[in-house]
Amino acid sequence: MSELMSKPRLRWACRRGMLELDVLLAPFVEEGYDALTDVDKGHFERLLACDDPDLFAWFMGHAKSDDADLQRLIGVILDRVRV
Repeated sequence: MSELMSKPRLRWACRRGMLELDVLLAPFVEEGYDALTDVDKGHFERLLACDDPDLFAWFMGHAKSDDADLQRLIGVILDRVRV
């Protein structure tokens, strides 16, 4: 597996063009990212590489990702936010 992003790079990558995504992703990096497995950390990095409109639709429940790993991780992030 390739080397994972550092925490500062993740924080920067979580700064999106939509406030709705910022308030989901940035707190997750601070509070939930470290609990992920290395495999899921890689999935999170792939999630951050997705376009904002896709992320918005997935997180708001308007659509689902075709990638089951990303869709599962979206559920993990949303469950963390709801707590």
